[in-house]
Amino acid sequence: MQKNGFKAALARGEVQIGCWVGLADGYAAEISGEAGFDWLLIDGEHAPNDMRSMREQLTALGRSASHPVIRLPIGEVWMVKQALDIGAQTILVPMVESGDQAALLSRAMRYPPEGIRGVGAALARASRFSGIADYVNKADAEVCLLVQVENRAGLEALDDILAVEGVDGVFIGPADLSADMGFRGRSEAPEVVAAITDAIGRIRAAGKAAGILSTNEAQARGWIGAGATFVAVGIDVLVLANGMRALAAKFR
Repeated sequence: MQKNGFKAALARGEVQIGCWVGLADGYAAEISGEAGFDWLLIDGEHAPNDMRSMREQLTALGRSASHPVIRLPIGEVWMVKQALDIGAQTILVPMVESGDQAALLSRAMRYPPEGIRGVGAALARASRFSGIADYVNKADAEVCLLVQVENRAGLEALDDILAVEGVDGVFIGPADLSADMGFRGRSEAPEVVAAITDAIGRIRAAGKAAGILSTNEAQARGWIGAGATFVAVGIDVLVLANGMRALAAKFR
């Protein structure tokens, strides 16, 4: 049974530096896996991914030291089940707005009787197609649930979400949060920064890991200083796009 080193590092409070993987391609994911990040986010929400393409990227990252995290498009129980079965151990769910929603997701991550994950491991990539002895009794300890709080409703329910057993970390989505607060495209607005800083403090005080994304180096380091422990510092789509634009501009 593969141990979830990312989950263990978060539990120890160790900062984990990651990057978004949104190109929806196994070859591109493999290249990112050679870069040296602690974790990589395979994006099923805003990238053109489905379960097959995410499985391809999980396979491509097989020899990588970077831990793959799958972000689902929405927190549906059947999507959690499929993502776990294709081999994801860590799942990030967007737009979580209540303790009840977080509790359902926690149960979806685990087998009965504690949870509601379908017991179909015999044909799943997660069990190495029945190659892992007693997989169904080992899997629960290695799954990691990260939930996104990214609007005012989520912030208001944050304490209830943090009280849910089985939620390992809370990721603050600055883009959606700033828009919901009336500062669309301005995640650096003082009101947004104050809300995020407060949320990170509450998350850490509850013994959970706090996460965030920022492509601004100074801002990312600031969030680490504020207590964020899993921080994405780039997006592969932007790295490629900006690099290509800069190269073309040199010769125009």
